[in-house]
Amino acid sequence: MCRAFSALAWSVWLGLAAWAWAQQEPAPLTKYESRFLKNVRQVTHGFVKAGEGYFSPDGRTIIYQAVPQDYPFYQIYTQRLDGGKPRLVSTGRGRTTCAYFHPSGQKILFASSHLDPNLAQTEAEERKYQEQLRRSGRRQRYRWVFDPWMDIFEARPDGSQLRRLTTAPGYDAEGAYGPRGQWIAFCSTRDGDPDIYVMKADGTQVRQLTNAPGYDGGPFISPDGQWIIFRSDRHQEGYLQLFVISFDGERLFQLTNDRGVHWGPYWHPKAPWIIWAGADHSNPSRRPNYDLWMMPYRVREGRFEVGHRVRITNHPAADVLPVFSPDGRYLMWTSTRTQDRSSQLFLGEFTLPEARFDNQ
Repeated sequence: MCRAFSALAWSVWLGLAAWAWAQQEPAPLTKYESRFLKNVRQVTHGFVKAGEGYFSPDGRTIIYQAVPQDYPFYQIYTQRLDGGKPRLVSTGRGRTTCAYFHPSGQKILFASSHLDPNLAQTEAEERKYQEQLRRSGRRQRYRWVFDPWMDIFEARPDGSQLRRLTTAPGYDAEGAYGPRGQWIAFCSTRDGDPDIYVMKADGTQVRQLTNAPGYDGGPFISPDGQWIIFRSDRHQEGYLQLFVISFDGERLFQLTNDRGVHWGPYWHPKAPWIIWAGADHSNPSRRPNYDLWMMPYRVREGRFEVGHRVRITNHPAADVLPVFSPDGRYLMWTSTRTQDRSSQLFLGEFTLPEARFDNQ
């Protein structure tokens, strides 16, 4: 997921309209979480699992990936937040991930492996694997496949006029438009391992930004278009940390550096804050739990600096893949705080923490 992470030794199963919310049961919040969130609602139902949702430019529709009851892989759906039903916008076959709206609202972006020449065999193998899990009674652990047939496609918001943007051998996915829609940041294995690239929105002028050993992925371009945030395990396999790189690729700054795992970073659209999911992996005897975290940032004399971290969620369920609405008033994220412990999308009104920096 765009916010897909690499094949890790550790694996964790992940498994705006107020008028529409009034018809739904509120999701429980801890006392701590209520400092930042209110009127939280579950917005996806009926899927085996769903997650990684993003808002349309007008904030009224979301696009996300979900596993339907009758197919083994994620597909891409859109859904209005005023009570609309999910609408399939991918082809219905192959692995899909990383859907995103163009800032104009006239196009969408997603990655898909539906052109896999051996797709029927790939589907059959996945169904067999899931049946084995069902018979064993075990829950499926998180796993992500860097499918070499995964490419990035654009389409109309209804899924029509599908057009392939990447054709290089290897995995191309984890794409997102920049704030003006002229550029796409994405992850590709075309040089041998996953690195960060940018390309024009029509698939031309591809430029590689990172080239470190290990996984670099999940990139998003900042609201001002000057920076790209991503995650990387370049220093220790499986231990993802957060980085930013300037759009020209000349300046790189590491934002986290500990025994935790940090992934799924996203920019606040209106204020200088970053949000992400993180967990403490320092104690191998304790199962890590993912929560949402934020930190403020500033750029001084060309250097990217971050302030004190603020924990946003502390629920016993996993909370990951956070994103903001275009106006910054709402937070949406993927969580297993459901009755059946499946991962689904949740959305709530959001209040920013207070920013603190050392040496202010």
